Amino acid sequence: MSRAWIAVASAEHVRRGVAGGFAQVCHGRAAPLRRLAPGDAIAYYSPTSSFRGRDALRAFTAVGTVRDGAPYAFDMGGGFVPFRRDVDWLDAVPTPIAPLLPRLSFAAGTRHWGARLRFGLLEVDPGDLVVVRDAMRPRGTGG
Repeated sequence: MSRAWIAVASAEHVRRGVAGGFAQVCHGRAAPLRRLAPGDAIAYYSPTSSFRGRDALRAFTAVGTVRDGAPYAFDMGGGFVPFRRDVDWLDAVPTPIAPLLPRLSFAAGTRHWGARLRFGLLEVDPGDLVVVRDAMRPRGTGG
């Protein structure tokens, strides 16, 4: 059975990944990406709009499905060679997390749900990704 994941990155970084068809987690580390398997669902939660920004966003900013293939290194220049994993991203509208919290099992019964996301990649109940995906579905486009 496919698993489900929430990754954490600024919306700015998520947009780069969506445009390029990839996911990059935990500052480019390979090990967390090895936990993902083809067919797994993944969503990005963006606490901020920009990297190291203080502009609170607190929204899901992308959702998709992990493609076949292993993590691979990608030279971004300046000596930074992070690992990536290819993802088929869905058309999605950024969606605030607050209204979804009562329906997300990883947040159930705790005010400190964000602490679970601090490591950058969290496996969650697949039902949580259904909630996120449905909330992010573009409206009025037949989607």
